[in-house]
Amino acid sequence: MVTVEGEIVIDRPPDEVFDFVADQRNEPRYNPRMRHVEQLSEGPIGLGTRFRARTTSRGRAVDTIIEITAYDPPRRLGDSTHMAFMDLPGGLSFDPVPGGTRMRWLWQLGPPRMPSAMGPLVPLVGHRQERQIWTGLKRRLEGP
Repeated sequence: MVTVEGEIVIDRPPDEVFDFVADQRNEPRYNPRMRHVEQLSEGPIGLGTRFRARTTSRGRAVDTIIEITAYDPPRRLGDSTHMAFMDLPGGLSFDPVPGGTRMRWLWQLGPPRMPSAMGPLVPLVGHRQERQIWTGLKRRLEGP
């Protein structure tokens, strides 16, 4: 298992950041690799809500199922992303700070179903991609 973690400060209150991120259907608005997300579960977003998403990776479509595994607004949001080659359990925390919200992420990247030659690349790519995703969120929420 490889841990990918980091943090970013977003100039918005924790409840606004939490609500925007919890609705996975918003992710295509700040993550250029995310092409489409649909909610599979009925009802409001909460513990157990599931989404189907399509991302791109090196020009190829990747289908995922995302399930919310922790839901404590506006403090903690956990999920597990299931792909054909990897599972990504993890979560986000949202803490009030002067100037907005400190959002921290922590994911456990388990490469059990990918070629072993890819193993060393996982942490490098994971850290870079997560930073890009959350920087995109910051731009989206702080923008006009």
